[in-house]
Amino acid sequence: MSLKKRFGAVGVAAATLLTAGAVMAVGPGAAQATPDRGAKPTVVLVHGLFADSGGWDGVTRELLDDGYPVVAAPNPLRGVTYDAAHVKGLLESIDGPIILVGHSYGGSVISTAATGNPNVKALVYIAGFAPDKGESANELAFKFEGSTLPETLRPVALPDGSVELYIDQKLFHKQFAADVPARKAALMAASQRPGAAAGLDEGAGEPAWRTIPSYHLIAKGDVTIPPAMQRFGAERANGVIKSVDASHAVFVSQPEMTAEFIERAARERA
Repeated sequence: MSLKKRFGAVGVAAATLLTAGAVMAVGPGAAQATPDRGAKPTVVLVHGLFADSGGWDGVTRELLDDGYPVVAAPNPLRGVTYDAAHVKGLLESIDGPIILVGHSYGGSVISTAATGNPNVKALVYIAGFAPDKGESANELAFKFEGSTLPETLRPVALPDGSVELYIDQKLFHKQFAADVPARKAALMAASQRPGAAAGLDEGAGEPAWRTIPSYHLIAKGDVTIPPAMQRFGAERANGVIKSVDASHAVFVSQPEMTAEFIERAARERA
C-alpha cells in the first residue's frame, strides 16, 4: 500500500520521517514504551509566573532521552481557576498515567487541576506552592520571611483596568535565577511571561495532594518563595521531600537533577 493511501497526502511527510528513524515530537495523547521497561507515564510540566514552557527545555530533554512522553503546558497565568481549568482540559486529553509537575505558582495550578483525575499518579512541586483550599499565592508567599520579590515587581496597567506583573529585567538574575549563567538569565528576563496581579490573590480549589502522592523539590537558595514556605507545604501534604542548593529557577540551573526527581515519582507511583 502506498504511503499516500495509508496516511493521506498530509501524512506522507510524517510517515516518511518515521520510516527514516527521525526523532518525532510526542503529542498529548501519546504513550511511549521501551522494550525493557514497558509503557511510561506522560509527564506534564506546568510553569509559573515570569517563565514559559520553554524554560523546561533542559528537563524535557532529559525526560525524552529516558523514554518519557512529555507535554510542557502553556500556563495562561490569568488566575488559579482559569489556569487550572486550562490544564485540567489538557490532562483529560491524555491517555494513561500522568506525572503532573508544577513550578512556583504552577504548584497552585496543578493542585487544583488534578483533583478528581484518576490518571494523575503523582504531583511534583518544583520550588512551588502546595496550597490548601482557599489559600492564595500571596497569602502563602508571605507566611514566612525571606521573599524579596515584591520590590522587584513592575506593574503594567492594561486597557481593561487589570494589571500584569513583570520582574524588573535588571533585577531578574538575582531574584529569579541566581545560579543560572548571566547570559541565560538575561534571555529568560527578556522573554518572561507576566502574570495577572489579581490571580495571585485568588484562592486555590480543593487540593489534589490530599488524595494523590506528592513530591517536593525545595530550593534552599530561593528568595522568591521562601524555602520554609516550600517545606511547610510539603510537610502538610505528607510529601516526599528533597532539598537542594539552588535558586527559584532550579529547573533551569539543574535540569538533570530535576528530571531525576520527576522520574523517581514516576517509578514509585506510576
